[in-house]
Amino acid sequence: MEIVFLAFILMLSIFLGFELINKVPATLHTPLMSGSNAISGITLVGALTSAGAEHAVLSTILGTIAVAMATINVIGGYMVTDRMLAMFKKKGSAK
Repeated sequence: MEIVFLAFILMLSIFLGFELINKVPATLHTPLMSGSNAISGITLVGALTSAGAEHAVLSTILGTIAVAMATINVIGGYMVTDRMLAMFKKKGSAK
């Protein structure tokens, strides 16, 4: 019974996420991207905590990999956000 309930929650979340993202106008994509970058920053803090916990060698290695991946995600997200914001600037204005 539990697997059916979990599958239902998964399908419901996929449908809800798809519908929400389709309804977002193009002018709101940049602020939403910044919000998701903030969430990725929280993930980075969790990865740092996991890497520095000193429980076992495997958890330290996995934590270090998580720090690297979260850092790439945060930096890439901010680069994409900066590029999106540059599209709204006038051609002659200085950066």
